[in-house]
Amino acid sequence: MKKPKPQPGLPSREQILRFIEDSPGAVGKREIAKHFAVRGAEKIALKALLKDMTDEGLVDMAPGRAFHKHGGLPRVTVFRIAAVEGDAVWAVPERWEASGPPPRVRVMEKGRRGALGVGDRILARTEERGSGHVAHPMKRLQSGGESIIGVLVSDMGPGGKPMTWLRPADKRARFDFAVAEMGDAAIGDLVRAELSGRGAATKAKAVERIGDPFAPRSLSMIAIARHEIPHVFGEETLAEAGRAAKLPLTPDGREDLRDLPIVAIDPRDARDYDDAVWAAPDDDETNKGGWRAIVAIADVSYYVRPDGALDREARRRGNSVYFPDRVVPMLPEALSAGVCSLKAGEDRAAMACHLTVDRHGKVTAWRFARALVRLRANIAYEDAQAMIDANSPLPLAGGHEEVVSALKNLWGCWALLAKARAARAPLDLDLPERQVILDEQGGIAEIRVRERLDAHRLIEDYMIAANVAAAKALEAKKSLVMYRIHEPPSREKLVSLKDYLDTFDQSFALGQVITPAVFNRLIDGFSGDDRLPEIMEAILRSQTQAYYGPANAGHFGLALGSYAHFTSPIRRYADLIVHRALVDAWRLEMPGKPKDLPARTGLGEADRKGLSRIGEAISALERRAMEAERETVDRYVAAWLATKVGEIVPARITGVQPFGFFATVDGLGGDGLVPVSTLGSERFFYDEAARTLDSEHGRVSYGVGQRLDLRLMEANPISGALRFELPDAEDRPPAKRPPRRDGKGRHPVGRRGRPANIRHQGRRR
Repeated sequence: MKKPKPQPGLPSREQILRFIEDSPGAVGKREIAKHFAVRGAEKIALKALLKDMTDEGLVDMAPGRAFHKHGGLPRVTVFRIAAVEGDAVWAVPERWEASGPPPRVRVMEKGRRGALGVGDRILARTEERGSGHVAHPMKRLQSGGESIIGVLVSDMGPGGKPMTWLRPADKRARFDFAVAEMGDAAIGDLVRAELSGRGAATKAKAVERIGDPFAPRSLSMIAIARHEIPHVFGEETLAEAGRAAKLPLTPDGREDLRDLPIVAIDPRDARDYDDAVWAAPDDDETNKGGWRAIVAIADVSYYVRPDGALDREARRRGNSVYFPDRVVPMLPEALSAGVCSLKAGEDRAAMACHLTVDRHGKVTAWRFARALVRLRANIAYEDAQAMIDANSPLPLAGGHEEVVSALKNLWGCWALLAKARAARAPLDLDLPERQVILDEQGGIAEIRVRERLDAHRLIEDYMIAANVAAAKALEAKKSLVMYRIHEPPSREKLVSLKDYLDTFDQSFALGQVITPAVFNRLIDGFSGDDRLPEIMEAILRSQTQAYYGPANAGHFGLALGSYAHFTSPIRRYADLIVHRALVDAWRLEMPGKPKDLPARTGLGEADRKGLSRIGEAISALERRAMEAERETVDRYVAAWLATKVGEIVPARITGVQPFGFFATVDGLGGDGLVPVSTLGSERFFYDEAARTLDSEHGRVSYGVGQRLDLRLMEANPISGALRFELPDAEDRPPAKRPPRRDGKGRHPVGRRGRPANIRHQGRRR
């Protein structure tokens, strides 16, 4: 039923939300009525309006009958079915006003499974369960269509009739969808479409043309569109960024560190520079053999004031997203690549973390200050390493001996920090990182594994030291802290890891105290073994996902009791909150009120009131960014391999399922499927514990970590999907259909390798 409009004299929903957001204290019905001069009988209407807003999820009622902006799900809301996975139905709220991506909730259907399909809309009651929500359907609504990204292709339909199909950009999708309307798009275009209908009758309607998917810079646009990543700044945000970029920069209220040879060491393809370092031997007699160090971080909180347009947009984005061909920044380029970026030879505002390191590598003291810095050099990791190894400056450093001396000091102090790190024994998972190198035209020049140097480890250890200092400095002041939390593995994941290690005849005691060192010993035991990569991947899967929040639970992976993110405020909103908290705790507020900008640089009201909700939102946004970045690299890998279709490539099995096994190309990555139907005439059985596919008579077994040569049959740059077959697959008869039971606790696999309850939607690819 359509909601009635507010009666004359009542504030609108938008006015109430703005008042709640801007109010410094708790807001109840009395405060709202007083502010908007609501009197007499109108108070009854205001009460009803607030109840409606609560039911709609726009506001929530806190203890003590105070209202605040709702950051979660309404009690009753409209959901759209996003996925049907076996017996599980997943939905997302159709309307989502909060920061971060909408939550994915399990729909608790009553009666027979299969009543709901992708794109269906339901009115449902929500219920908190565990750390998430579930939805209980109340009634089905008229379908509004699921949004999907894909490419329009022309191919034959039923009866050999030419048809237009939508090929999804999600490599997990197994169907093309018949296109009912193309709009202004053409065959070959990347489009956003809406799905409607059910089962084989599902149709796609193109509603937005995104462009040519094969043009330079388009592969990242697929991820941006698919994950709905904001990539265009509004006029209000850009205007505020322009004003902020003109803020005066003087030594007033800042330590002047421009005489120190501070340097930044970053990737060669870095788009922004938010951290720089300096170290020197400590001349204090009480710290013989120790060092003094400074980690200088861009003072983003000076430019991005709380509760302004810039702040709201940064919180909505949560983080920058990095693709091989572009970066989608958290902040407009006037700040992220301009005044906030620590560039050599330019005066820059910084938040300086002063560290005292003793001769054992322990950080014994820290101090935070606002500073003015002028870097001596921006150096790539490879060049810094080469300068240290050769003991001489490279041309890019201008031939300055001062730069080499600064690097030597950094390495001297780091030797102690590394010693302390080794004693702490954090989790040591050295997994390869793929790097896509593009040429000037945006084409792929090379894909390689990024080299891991001492220069990388050096910067990492300085950043960790500063992050720990930030967390402890705020704790000492009893301040709010946005922690970076990594909890220990759950027992369920440890049991799964133990079952997996049993297949290697490797014992793993569940009764022991689980520390990172336990996993490190396990890794050391496979040193030099070809199976080491899969062991490290199994350990990685056993770990919980790190997140942000105000309740400290330590950082298991780093073996640290208190940890916060302080060192990247240009690209992470969590770091900006930590900077603001330090401003308040250490009384670093800047004097004066800039024109047309919020005055404060410390924590804002939104920061203080909603730290938990902000932590949840930016954690979800971080996961979205990671998935988008990973998918895009997979697309570049597929584009690189598209010219090698039909060739034999060296590969390693990365996963096994009843329908086949997944493999990755050595040195490149990118997962591709080898369907079970191509494995030969024998029946195959899926051993879930061992993660293997075994032939009926035991002649052949395929398991995770196994290396083998495969023929590349398909490489799809749009979805990033690969498909392989065994080199002699054409000579093999198809697999036989297995019996329903095999009597040995194994799951029989069919010719197609798919469970029988998957319904047909569109055209199977």
